[in-house]
Amino acid sequence: MIVISDTTAISNLVRIGEIRLLRILYGKILIPKAVYEELLVLAQRGIDILSILNQELFDGIEVEENDLLQELSVELDKGEAEAIILAIEKNADLLLIDELKGRKIATEKSIPIIGTLGILINAKKNNLITSVKDKMDNLRSIGFWINQNLYDRIVQLESKLG
Repeated sequence: MIVISDTTAISNLVRIGEIRLLRILYGKILIPKAVYEELLVLAQRGIDILSILNQELFDGIEVEENDLLQELSVELDKGEAEAIILAIEKNADLLLIDELKGRKIATEKSIPIIGTLGILINAKKNNLITSVKDKMDNLRSIGFWINQNLYDRIVQLESKLG
């Protein structure tokens, strides 16, 4: 399975202490150089991202400058644009991305996507976490915005998962 990630899913899972979920659910994750560089900002916030990035979980890949990258960079940040390009180039099975514009563009390009909340739901389905609600509350505490209707729908879905 080829999985590409933008910055936010990795960053969010690191910040709530659940980066292990990516290894268990998806194995190796490919990240473009721009995402690697964006993740290094976490080190400035006192988060030990270097030891996480140096694990065998992530493979950093250089994305060549091209017309599509320039086009996407008008609407998206560099990490998102490179992640979408890499997903196209590698014919990825899944792109981990949270930002609405990036998700929309990836979907238009027929790239299968999942965000942080979807990862948490999958983790719950696989009995890797006890509560999606608790993890969503953790995400909210670090500033991750979750629409209240979506939050409520996920809590309702979780009650059906058991």
